[in-house]
Amino acid sequence: WNIYAAQASDGDNWNNDSPRCKEILVNDILKFVQYFAYVEIMPRHHQSLWEAYLTIKEACPEFAMQHIESVKDIY
Repeated sequence: WNIYAAQASDGDNWNNDSPRCKEILVNDILKFVQYFAYVEIMPRHHQSLWEAYLTIKEACPEFAMQHIESVKDIY
């Protein structure tokens, strides 16, 4: 029950993979964690994975998202 997970990515994903990633996260992962954070490290516009995950953020309070423009912004 005390599982906290994080995913850091550049978000670059095949467009048809993003809905599947969302499905796995919602149906197979979120029910087992207290908190899940997704961080996208991308200096440009958001990628398809970010767009797919936005609907999770709205529906699940245990899911958080953050955009980081460069690696140096992590610290």
